Amino acid sequence: MCAEACLDEPDVKMMAECIRRDRDCADACAFTARLLMRASALHPEACRLCAEACARCAEECERHAAHHEHCRVCAEACRRCEALCRELAA
Repeated sequence: MCAEACLDEPDVKMMAECIRRDRDCADACAFTARLLMRASALHPEACRLCAEACARCAEECERHAAHHEHCRVCAEACRRCEALCRELAA
């Protein structure tokens, strides 16, 4: 959602890093979810990767959160996911 909303911002170039991190985070989350659904033994590694992707995404979105509601919402969701993934990886 955030990446799509960033594409509609007047200064898309300024949002480029946010879009990149949004996409990395979405891909990591989707991959991790698939491994968790099938109780894969690889889930701890996937959760660590997902937590890192979420942390990076949240960090970037937090930079824009004061001016872009979609970034605020994304950052909050990423921080929640990061925390849960860190728990699951432990």
